Amino acid sequence: MLARIFRPAQNAMQSGKANTREWVLAFEPRAPRVPDPLMGWTQTTDTDGQIRLTFDSLKEAVAYAERYGIAFEVQSDPEKRKIVKAYADNFAFGRKIPWTH
Repeated sequence: MLARIFRPAQNAMQSGKANTREWVLAFEPRAPRVPDPLMGWTQTTDTDGQIRLTFDSLKEAVAYAERYGIAFEVQSDPEKRKIVKAYADNFAFGRKIPWTH
């Protein structure tokens, strides 16, 4: 059973950083999802895919996986670029593209 250790991405609907500071250990699915013939929902026999453990640091997550003999893969953090913008920049005199309606 293979597990991924990663930091969750920032919520696309909000600008906040909530739930992005902790590390998550999630198991990879062992069996593929199969559509149910009657309802069309997807189903699987693998219940390990429902488990998501959170840790405060990467070291804690790696120590947990090693303690219980879980094969794991660490996904690195994507580089976060902060783009500084101001509403007033839309009307700046030295703007490269002129502002018009």
